[in-house]
Amino acid sequence: MNILAYLIPISLILGGIGLAFFVFTVKTRQYDDPEGDAQRILSGDYDDRPKP
Repeated sequence: MNILAYLIPISLILGGIGLAFFVFTVKTRQYDDPEGDAQRILSGDYDDRPKP
């Protein structure tokens, strides 16, 4: 049971770090591209060759 005294704070710290990075990415608008997504879905052009 003593191990829980270490694991609970460590998990809370790691969860907080993950949440902080998620909030940072949302605030820097890294997920915003609604027009690009719409154009890619409706596009009939397929790129069969991968880009270098």
